[in-house]
This record gives sequence, C-alpha cells and structure tokens, in this order.
Amino acid sequence: PTTNSQQLTTNNQQLTTNSITQILETAIQQAETLQDQRAKSYSLGTLGKWYETTEDWTEGQNFTQKALLIAQQINASDIAYQWQWQLGRLLQAQAEEISQTKEANVKAIAYYTEAFNTLNSLRSDIVALNPEIQFSFRESVEPVYRQFVDLLLRSPTPTKDNLIQARKVMEALQLAELDNFFRDACATPQAVNIDDVDKQAAIIYPIILENRLEVILKLPGQDNLRRYANSGISEAQVDEAVQQLQVALTKRSTSISQVKKASKQIYDWLIQPFESELKSLENSEQNRIRTLVFVLDSSLRNIPPAVLYDGEKYLIERYAIALTPGLQLVEPKPLLTQNLRALIAGATNAPSFQSERFTSLDNVALELAGIKEQLTQSQILKNQEFIEENIQTQLNSVPFNIIHIATHGKFSSNPQETFLLDWNKRIKVRDLDNLLRVNDPNKASSIELLVLSACETAAGDKRAALGLAGMAVRAGARSTLATLWQVNDASTAEFMLRFYQQLNTPQISKAEALRNTQIAFLSEYPDTDYNRPYFWAPFILVGNWL
Repeated sequence: PTTNSQQLTTNNQQLTTNSITQILETAIQQAETLQDQRAKSYSLGTLGKWYETTEDWTEGQNFTQKALLIAQQINASDIAYQWQWQLGRLLQAQAEEISQTKEANVKAIAYYTEAFNTLNSLRSDIVALNPEIQFSFRESVEPVYRQFVDLLLRSPTPTKDNLIQARKVMEALQLAELDNFFRDACATPQAVNIDDVDKQAAIIYPIILENRLEVILKLPGQDNLRRYANSGISEAQVDEAVQQLQVALTKRSTSISQVKKASKQIYDWLIQPFESELKSLENSEQNRIRTLVFVLDSSLRNIPPAVLYDGEKYLIERYAIALTPGLQLVEPKPLLTQNLRALIAGATNAPSFQSERFTSLDNVALELAGIKEQLTQSQILKNQEFIEENIQTQLNSVPFNIIHIATHGKFSSNPQETFLLDWNKRIKVRDLDNLLRVNDPNKASSIELLVLSACETAAGDKRAALGLAGMAVRAGARSTLATLWQVNDASTAEFMLRFYQQLNTPQISKAEALRNTQIAFLSEYPDTDYNRPYFWAPFILVGNWL
C-alpha cells in the first residue's frame, strides 16, 4: 500500500507539473496571438519561476532569459528587474548544487547588480504604478536588496568593492522603504561623502539577513570600512532581543540592571566586535571619533542606541549619537547658534486628546515657558492657538529655524496612523510637508530642527519607527529630535530646558547637545530617578547631527 500511495503522489506531482506548464504555455501562445509583448514576458517569466520551484535550474534560466529579453525590448523595467532577480536566484541555486558550498556565484551577483540598478532607475515610478499592479514591497522589492547584500557578504573576507556596494545597497533600501511608506518618491537623495561632512564620525550599518546579523562600520578616511558577521542570528532572534529591551525601557518600574542586561545583548552584536578599534582611536587627536551615526535596519529602529551597555558604561557616555535613514538624506550644515528663532507650540488637554483617548500633558505649559526663556527670538502657540492654520501663518511671516511641538503624536509603519494632534484634530504625516514648508518660493525651507517632545511609537509594530523617519523626511527639517516613547512627566520639561541651554552653547553640535543633556540626567539629579533610561533614553536625533 505504501508503494501505491507513493506512486500516486508522484503521479499527482507529475500531473500538477504538466498541467501548470500547459497552462503557462497556453498563456504564452495567447499573448503571441494578441501580440501582447508584456503578457508574453510575464508568462515566460512565470514559467521560469515554476521551473525554479521544481529545481530545474537550466529550464528556469532558459525561459527567464527569454522573458527578460522581451521586457527589455519593450522598456518594461517594472518586470525586467523581476527576471534579473530570478536569474540571480537560479544561477546561485545551481552553483550551490554543483559546488556543494554556499559561495556566492559571480554571474548571480552580476544579475542581482542589474536588478538593483533597474530598481533604482524605477524609483519614482515603482510607487506611482497603478494600484492593480502595485507591488507588495515586502515580497517583491525588499528581498532583492537583502539577498544581494547576503551574496556580497558571503565570503569570510569580502573585498573592499563588495563592502562599498553592500553599504550602497542598504542606503538605497532605506530610501525605498520611505518611498513605499508614502507611496511616492518623497526624499531626494544626494551623494554625501561623510569624510567631507564630519571627520570625527563613524557610521554603523546593522544588516538583518536570513541566517545572520551583519554589521558594517565606516570609519574616518576614504572607504575605510570594517565588517563583522554575527553568524546564526536570525531575524526572529533580533526582533525578540529588541522587544525585550523595548519592554524593559518603557516601564518606569523596570530595574536598571534589567535594562542593562537587555541592552548588552544588542551592544554585543553591534558594537563589541569593533570595540577595541574604536577605543584605540579615542587617544588619537586626529582620528578621534566623537559621534556614532546609526543607519538602523528593520526592528532595530525601535530602540535608542544611546542605551546600549558595554558592561560598564552606556554608549552615550562614550559618544554622541545620531540616527539617519541614510547619509544621502543628510544636509551637512552645522547649526548657527547666534540666530536661533523658534516657533514653540503645544497643548495641555486639547479636545483632540480626548477624542483620540490620550491623557492630558500636564507639564506642557512649563516646557513651553522654559524654552522661551532660553531663546531670544521665539513665538508661542499654546492650547486653542495651537492649530494648523496658525502654524502656517507664523511660518509664512517669520523665518523660524526651530519648530518645537509639545503634543501627542504617534509613529507607525502605516502613514494613516502616523500623526501629531493639534488643538482640534490630527495633522497627518502626509500633510506635514505642506504645513512646514514655506509658501514663498523665494524662501527656502530653513527649518534646522524639528522637536517632537511627546510622541510614541505604535505598540506591537516592529517597523513603527519607520513613521518617525518618514515624519523627519517629510517635514523637510535638517534634523528631528523626537521621543520613541512618551514620558508624561515634569522630567520632559526639564530635559528640554537643558537641551536648549546646550544648544545655545557655541561650537557644540546637535548630537553633543543631546548627549550632554542625557549625561546630566544620568549624573546630576540625585534626589530623583532621572538616571533611569526610562527618562533620558527616549530622545533620539534623526538626520543632520552637526
């Protein structure tokens, strides 16, 4: 009986294979009859994909090549990249089967490179395609970038070119994620050479792959790159470690030792491999690193790197820290402290808070008044005055370079659920650029710093902080200081007061102003529990750290 049932299964599989290939061959013939080249390319490519699932690599390549040729002839880049990607997968799978190793195949890398270049050229179109053929980004776009980086970094010692390319691909993925978040190509990338921007900054790129966590470190000096692979660490393990740290951080009652334990795990993955080299640079006056800039990946965006713990100190005790969704979005200009002009807005208990089921923010009046004292030029919009129209009017009449908003807000991976609340209603992230960009075409947007002091990331959303990056980019501000969780406490008013005092100090970068404030919280408030990360760690600086 076993043999019969095995035979039956084999027959069924054969039947399925035959019927699927038959259906697809019919589709190819119909497309030819209709002279529909696009449909023909799709049908050929889908047949190639079917052969990929049955592990017939040669036939898979044969049909995918034909599909690609047609797609290129009719300039259908949106399908061409899929066949380039498919050929990369087929060639890699075939090479692994022949060599019985996991080594990256040169031809596979060449096709992944083509797919990546095609996706980049498609950037503004891919999100504007009509909704019927809208891609599922997570299934059809993101894996191209991750699998490409995986191949580039397969070798125990990747070449310098591969490291440079891997870094480029991760930068592009960050942009693509933002495009997908807004469904438009909202961010304009500009090539930035970090060595021209800040010779005392190191950039850290954690990269979450299927079976390992890679980290690329960019040190001062041209293409001065290091890499470390945390083998055997899955995405699920990273997500779990992030979640444990998030839970520990956002509960005021968590013991400090619990936070340190949870954050040490992530420190060991991201920083520990480079610890000795970073420390050796501490004594070098020329190459001394003052700032660590993180281009975080996936769920890692939901935690503040400042809190990573090495067993003795938090990372913030050693370096100033900033985040960026990619260096291409950093406009490298330092803040000129002598002419700070701030629009300060917020509400204590707006009707919108009640309708959205948020509690009152009892310390906002204190916060706004404290900031006003720190700055020589400022305008306050408080409570009923804090409405979208008034913000717009103010921005069009005075060239403010700081906007400080103390109100409830939420960051989510869904743009519909990413918003700030004015007195009456939501200001959605999509409308933020219209609100904060000046109407007069002769006045360039000169918002140096947007501060959002009472926001939070959506619970249970591992990509929630994408909303924060989205808001930062959409607002058009060079830098955004925001909170990952909300601390509804007098400490926030005190934190902001200290931050603006620091910001007023000449020759101090925004990242250093934030660092000095966080260190003050760690050490200068003996009669409070402000030294708990709950109070000082939620504040993160996104964008230009200078």
